[in-house]
Amino acid sequence: MKVAVIGSGVMGHGIAELFAMAGHEVWINDVSEEILKSALQRIRWSLEKLAERGSLKENVDSVMSRIRSSVDQEKTLRGAEFVVEVVKEDLELKREIFKRAERLASEGATLVSNTSSLPITEISQGLSHPERVAGMHFFNPPVLMPLVEIVRGEETSEDTVRKVADLSKQLGKEFIVVRDVPGFFVNRILLRIMEAGCFLVDKGFASVEEVDSTSMEELGFPMGVFLLADYTGLDVGASVWNAVIKRGFEAYPCRKVQELVSQGHLGVKSGRGFYSYPQPGKFTRPQLPSAKPGISHFILAPAVNEVASLIRQGIVSVEDSEKGCQLGLGLPKGMLRYADEIGLDKVMSALEEMKRLTGMGHFSPDPSLITLVSQGKLGRKTGEGFYKYEARERTFTTIYVKREPPVAWIVLNRPSRYNALNWDMVKELSEALDELEEDPEIRVIAVKGEGKAFCAGADVQEFLSLTPVKAMMVSRKFHEVFFKIQFLTKPVVAAINGVALGGGFELAMACDVRIASKIAEVGQPEVNLGLIPGGGGTFRLPRLAKRRGLELVITGERLKAQEALELGLVDKVVEHESLEEEVTKFAETVSSRPPLAVALGKMAVNTGRETNSWVSSAYEASLFGLLFSTSDFKEGVRAFLERRRPEFKGV
Repeated sequence: MKVAVIGSGVMGHGIAELFAMAGHEVWINDVSEEILKSALQRIRWSLEKLAERGSLKENVDSVMSRIRSSVDQEKTLRGAEFVVEVVKEDLELKREIFKRAERLASEGATLVSNTSSLPITEISQGLSHPERVAGMHFFNPPVLMPLVEIVRGEETSEDTVRKVADLSKQLGKEFIVVRDVPGFFVNRILLRIMEAGCFLVDKGFASVEEVDSTSMEELGFPMGVFLLADYTGLDVGASVWNAVIKRGFEAYPCRKVQELVSQGHLGVKSGRGFYSYPQPGKFTRPQLPSAKPGISHFILAPAVNEVASLIRQGIVSVEDSEKGCQLGLGLPKGMLRYADEIGLDKVMSALEEMKRLTGMGHFSPDPSLITLVSQGKLGRKTGEGFYKYEARERTFTTIYVKREPPVAWIVLNRPSRYNALNWDMVKELSEALDELEEDPEIRVIAVKGEGKAFCAGADVQEFLSLTPVKAMMVSRKFHEVFFKIQFLTKPVVAAINGVALGGGFELAMACDVRIASKIAEVGQPEVNLGLIPGGGGTFRLPRLAKRRGLELVITGERLKAQEALELGLVDKVVEHESLEEEVTKFAETVSSRPPLAVALGKMAVNTGRETNSWVSSAYEASLFGLLFSTSDFKEGVRAFLERRRPEFKGV
């Protein structure tokens, strides 16, 4: 099939390369021989890189032999069966090209535009056969990015959509289909995220750096909101923004972007944008502060609202909305999943606050969102939101286990005794850990307490029947289960939702990560009973609290959550109502990493902690080398080189 690609810039030459790799005869057109020569050189360079990685099925020269270049646009278009327009975002220029293509291409040829913002319906106006015109929006770089956004104009036929979809699959791409609205789908969502960032900065809720660190640390975005704008070019973003605003897209104004563009500060390409770079075109990641609590739901809320609205109007399907966010924007999940995890009530509250502070009507929560909240369907925490969640539970005598892949919750369930540890609980904890370690769906295990306490310690009533020898045996059993946690192949998180004292805090210290509610208290008060810690407190506490460890053991002092954080006894302190959400975020982050590397990383750290540096370094080197034999390692390297998100299988 003859494919004509009009425009050989960054996108054009990449699209031409894709079609040639798929076996098509490709003609590429631009305004000068010099531009075309450069495009062909870049195509060859790209193909050589793919060949080096083993991603090319034939030799470079064979692919290049299928590409012809010409400054004669009519010659390029004549007889073409598929035409791809990839010129600048100029409506009249695009219309001229399509009129010429309709006249010169083969009868029944499909005509597509790679536009990222101009409506397909407007581009196809005046054509004799607008039903043969569609949007085929590739993402940069086209050879590596996995998604194509197919845009259905008002008169685009089903046959045209099917042809573009089939061809997208032939090119090795995933695709989504959207109706023709300004910005289509992916860019509309990106603009909503950008407007949220601008709102937070303008209203003094956060700095540019805090918005970016929060979006990456808490939400898992591959790049911060403003950092991405710098990377792609502020002038490019402003052009898309202006094009969709002109066509009725209402958004909070990002005046800082316009100001920077007017000053010639275009981001990485000019050496300065929201951040400064070593030189024009040289990207370096800036140093960012820690994430700012309480703003992540504001970053997401407008985008969630936009997705809900587009789905309700039939612009995009639920499945395609999630796929577009993940494959088009590189996010770890779609907006609806984000909303369900944060809580639909929090999303709606953020929207209402944004509307109150700006007076802008587009911040009004979408009717579909209002309906879900009014029905008590708030997301994962209630079992249903945009999606339904079926938590699989197993109830023991003193604990219960709730599986919510990728996280499983072990809940200490003796609330009337403040979840005090007894012999049955220790045995059931051990059994539950064994089960969850074997469950392939579970990547992280979290431990929390039912009710107001995490765990108030060992059940003192059981002490009364212990002889000295039996007390020693009980202590050993505590050690066994706590060491099992320490050396389990999956990370274990203590979600400290209240007091964690004595054996309860020893349980928490055995975990890999400790996230505490602001109302939590921790301590080793055994000395007040004439005892010392018996579940590892005498060696784990000094490791974490250093010199104050002994003091805490011999005084029995209880510490508030913030004090515990300052001493290193807990890793993070969060609002009480956000505790489960924070643990789930951690689990989502870990679950996106290769399971074998996570398991061996934990083993190396914990084994190294128990031995000398010579043994631990040899052990580390062995595990490091072992991971080179895994499929996950090969996938990680391949995904890095191809600039895509890896898919780890744990093999």
